[in-house]
Amino acid sequence: MPTELILGGARSGKSRLAEQRALDHGGPVTVIATAEAGDAEMAARIARHRADRPDHWHTIEAPTALADTVQGAARADGCVIIDCLTLWLSNLLMQDGAELRAPHVADALPDWQQERAALLACLPTLPGLTILVANEVGLGLVPDSPLGRLFRDEAGRLNQSIAAVCDRVTFVAAGLPLTLKAPAA
Repeated sequence: MPTELILGGARSGKSRLAEQRALDHGGPVTVIATAEAGDAEMAARIARHRADRPDHWHTIEAPTALADTVQGAARADGCVIIDCLTLWLSNLLMQDGAELRAPHVADALPDWQQERAALLACLPTLPGLTILVANEVGLGLVPDSPLGRLFRDEAGRLNQSIAAVCDRVTFVAAGLPLTLKAPAA
C-alpha cells in the first residue's frame, strides 16, 4: 500500500505535513511516536505534538521496536504516521551502547542492524497508508565526535533506504513541501 517519507530539518513543518496528509486520507489514524521524555524540554516537545493532533487519533509510543509496532497498527482503511525515524535511530544507537563502544561503526550495532532490516522488510507489506517522518541531518557541518558522525551517517543511510521503498518522498523547508519522488501516473 502507499508509503511516504517526509524529510526536512528541525521545525521545518514535517510533522504538520504528515498530519495534514493523514487528515486528507480520511480514515482512522495511528501515530507511532518514537520520542522519549528524557528531560523537561523533550517532555514539552512531546506535549506540544500531542496537543497538535486530533483527540480521536490513537498514539502508540514505540522508542525501539518499530517494525513490530507498525505491523500491529496498520489497517487497510487506516493511516499510520511514524514520527520520527531519526529519534528511533538515536534510541537504538544508545540501546546498543554506541556511546561507549569504539570504533563507532554500524556493523558493531546488532540491535540497530536488526531493527532497520525488519522495518525495511515490513514497509512494502503494510496495509493502508504509512507516513514516515525523518530529519535530514546531513546538510550541515560534519559532527566533531565519532558518535555524532556515526549518527549522521546512519541517518543518511536510513533515509536513502526508506526513500527507495516508499512510493512518495517529500522534502519540507520553511513549511513548504517539495516532492522528490511521486507515484507513477
